[in-house]
Amino acid sequence: MAKACACHILVKTAAEAEKLKQLLAKGASFHDLAKKHSLCPSGKKGGDLGEFKPGQMVRAFDDVVFKKAVLEVHGPIKTQFGYHLIKTLYRRSERRT
Repeated sequence: MAKACACHILVKTAAEAEKLKQLLAKGASFHDLAKKHSLCPSGKKGGDLGEFKPGQMVRAFDDVVFKKAVLEVHGPIKTQFGYHLIKTLYRRSERRT
């Protein structure tokens, strides 16, 4: 089974997410923006969600983390929680021995 590690910034509106994405494109720190703007408790840790498996997050979130390019900022992604900017830090497959 695959595992991934990701961080995200959760905000209320797509417009706010777009503004933050523009700041990231200009070199702003994902960690710092998450601490300042994210509505998720993970914001205190710079948006770090740790490692998780497919199905542990909502589908729209999983689709980004397990299918899109690693180390790029994706979004805004809408879920029932709000709008996310998501950065997958790594993805790996577990091997059974």
